[in-house]
Amino acid sequence: MENTPIKLQEKIGYGLGDAASSMFWKIFSMYLMFYYTDVYGLAPAVVGTMFLITRVWDSFFDPIVGILADRTNSRWGKFRPYLLWVSIPFALVGLLTFYTPDFDEKGKIIYAYITYSLMMMVYSLINVPYASLLGVLSSSRKERTVLSSYRMVFAFAGSLLALWILEPLVVFFGGDLNSKEGWFYAMVVFGALTTLFFLLCFTLTRERVQPIAENNDLKSDFKDLWNNRPWWILLGAGVATLIFNSVRDGAAVFYFKYYISSQVSLDTNFLGQSLGLTPTSLYLVVGQAANIVGVILATPIANKIGKKKTFFYAMLLAFVFSIVFYFTNNSALMPILMLQSLISACAGAIFPLIWSMYADTADYSEWKRGRRATGLVFSASSMSQKLGWTLGGAATGWLLALYGFQANTIQNATTLEGIKLMLSIFPAVATLISLLFIWFYPLDEQQLQKMEEELKNTRTQ
Repeated sequence: MENTPIKLQEKIGYGLGDAASSMFWKIFSMYLMFYYTDVYGLAPAVVGTMFLITRVWDSFFDPIVGILADRTNSRWGKFRPYLLWVSIPFALVGLLTFYTPDFDEKGKIIYAYITYSLMMMVYSLINVPYASLLGVLSSSRKERTVLSSYRMVFAFAGSLLALWILEPLVVFFGGDLNSKEGWFYAMVVFGALTTLFFLLCFTLTRERVQPIAENNDLKSDFKDLWNNRPWWILLGAGVATLIFNSVRDGAAVFYFKYYISSQVSLDTNFLGQSLGLTPTSLYLVVGQAANIVGVILATPIANKIGKKKTFFYAMLLAFVFSIVFYFTNNSALMPILMLQSLISACAGAIFPLIWSMYADTADYSEWKRGRRATGLVFSASSMSQKLGWTLGGAATGWLLALYGFQANTIQNATTLEGIKLMLSIFPAVATLISLLFIWFYPLDEQQLQKMEEELKNTRTQ
């Protein structure tokens, strides 16, 4: 059963799950710092510290979810049930995160800590099992790369949709981008969409791969993970990649509001109709479209030269383009958009690869020791992704404070220079760290083929 070809509708169903997650993820990574500073009314350093504290806890919550999912047995499987059980709470807590209560500053800080912590925990409860699902849909490494590509195409499509319509929805419901009511009701729309997509993912997918032997020995699970050298190397590369992305994403809205907007004008009429795009949303939408291009290119390139080499060259190009980005002029929108496209295409190619590679590290554990804990491997991997996002998000807030940012005022030259560095040089440093890790990743295509053949023989005995 585990080698049954995956039909198109199941690939689409699996992709819809990440379309749902990525809507909220992208809104959080691109707009949450802006929302908390310019709409909610908190200082950037306060937000940065909150991101660090809440996300570090949430990162360590991920393995708990993975352990729980590994030990879940239901008529729907181990991982699919969470798509059913958590889809509505996911949407509801998202609404509460973007609700601004009529509290004093201390009360608002406490409310933000509580709701954002809950949001990250609920995100883990649905996203860790969803990510783990890739490891049990198929045992074929190539099929997993295809599934991962579908996942990423839908993820970036969901992100693109969110970034395209979020600002227009906020303005529609509230009148301007600083409207508290506009943000809340815009999230009502996204909450309904995420619930629908998660339920479709649950309905259309099926778990096939079973481990060689069921094992509930938690100590052994952690021991296997501790000794999984490819997983540790991939973890380091993944953390660095997420820092690269989260710093760029977190600073983008500030970059356009304070560094670009007074220098450029934008006509987004098409056939006499307005597309509703500001320079900010155009930049973000172009980035998501380029992400999708990168995802689409990742599979054929990886099939030709291997996942490791594709990952390495994509990060190398992202480093070069990020350095060039620093030298762009704030009155020349086209070069900015071109570099955004190139950097985002490189980043887009990474994500289907890295999740497919995490599935390979689960196979490595089973091949090496005769045991696998798919949920733990993917939850720990998700933990690393969130840790990278945490460090990048906290760094965004701290860097804004370091360079003297003050919300809704004209920024000084030092602040503007800091914001510019956050779109270019600082992310470039993170790409170098990622390159260093992936250089030492041991699972090349020859090793993967050997593992797949031996595991197939073992599972059929």
